[in-house]
Amino acid sequence: MSQSKEIITYMDRLGSEAKEASVILSQATLEQKNEALARISEEIQLNRKAILEVNQADLAHAKEKSIGSALIDRLELNDSRIDSMISGLKVVSELPDPVGEITDLDPTPSGIEVSKMRVPLGVVGIIYESRPNVTADAAALCLKSGNACLLRGGSEAIQSNKLIWNCLQNGLIKSGLPKECIQLIETTDREAVKTLLHLDKYLDVIIPRGGKGLVKLITEESRVPVIKHLDGICHVYIDDSADLNKAEEIALNAKTYRYGICGAMETLLIHNKVASDVLPSLIGKLNAEGVEVRGCKKTTEFVEVSDATEEDWTTEYLAPILSIRVVESMNEAIDHIQKYGSHHTDSIVSEDLKKVDVFFKQVDSSSVMHNLPTCWADGFEYGLGAEVGISTDKIHARGPVGLEGLTSQKFIVKGNSELRGA
Repeated sequence: MSQSKEIITYMDRLGSEAKEASVILSQATLEQKNEALARISEEIQLNRKAILEVNQADLAHAKEKSIGSALIDRLELNDSRIDSMISGLKVVSELPDPVGEITDLDPTPSGIEVSKMRVPLGVVGIIYESRPNVTADAAALCLKSGNACLLRGGSEAIQSNKLIWNCLQNGLIKSGLPKECIQLIETTDREAVKTLLHLDKYLDVIIPRGGKGLVKLITEESRVPVIKHLDGICHVYIDDSADLNKAEEIALNAKTYRYGICGAMETLLIHNKVASDVLPSLIGKLNAEGVEVRGCKKTTEFVEVSDATEEDWTTEYLAPILSIRVVESMNEAIDHIQKYGSHHTDSIVSEDLKKVDVFFKQVDSSSVMHNLPTCWADGFEYGLGAEVGISTDKIHARGPVGLEGLTSQKFIVKGNSELRGA
């Protein structure tokens, strides 16, 4: 399937089928959608061994191509991650159905009744790299929110994605819903992505999950609205009022929980008054975990680390590398975040609640945290069941995008023959 004409025909068929299926799915009952999620869970459990086997083949092929360690980490499936997929499906099935939810508005001057109803977006295109668990997570959220979806995973995970997709479609068939509700783009030809970006007659939104280059390309070339984030340059700021034991544990966890996630801390900001008390011990523990530490000039006065450059402050490492900057005040830390941050997730470690309140108000990120590591930025942990991505946009959806982020609202207006005069 290498000819552009063949790709266009193939993608047009997928888009058309998804659009037709979306109409049926938008009218599905809560019971039907939950039945499908339960059947999908059963299928993944039944095919667990086969999924792990094909994932090992994907991993071996990726390593032969010298793919980076962060992508390898995202690509790998194990029993724990499959358990998480199944658990995510169960949690999504237990969530309230957002579709049809009515929000009453205040009475109008004329007396007509105005409310809002939550409705599906329609067809959601999701483009992602490496993580095969996204195939199940994203499909579950789209299904529960009444949206059909077109999934385009990375070529490095194609065999894993295909087998998981088979489980998804089998679950749909067994529950009586159209299997076309969940479509996987099976070709790895890059022309398919370009074609997907132009399917505005079928798609209502595109959500990219991947590196900055991928997201930038999609944002610039798509004719379909995009919910996106470009970088996960996350900060933890340790204030001079912090509990230093908490601070050390939080900073260590924020960096080392998993290096390849977008919520990993990439820059640590620490108040000058507590730097000498925290940094020597923290750096020792980070080094023991294999983390390379780079610091500003002030940092090197307290510990022996490599010099950080201007580029370090704007880099999402997704690797065991951390940059550290010592600041004179919380305001300086906020200024640094505003200048170099990506509006993803930033956290303050402090026991001064007045400072925390200022930090919450002034840091303009999709998640702002207190006394927590940034790696908590996750739809599942927020009680959303799972997420299709984390948005740093300000319009429509922001932060982890769960069920509500995959819906819109329409006005419902009721009356009794009221006529509008001049």
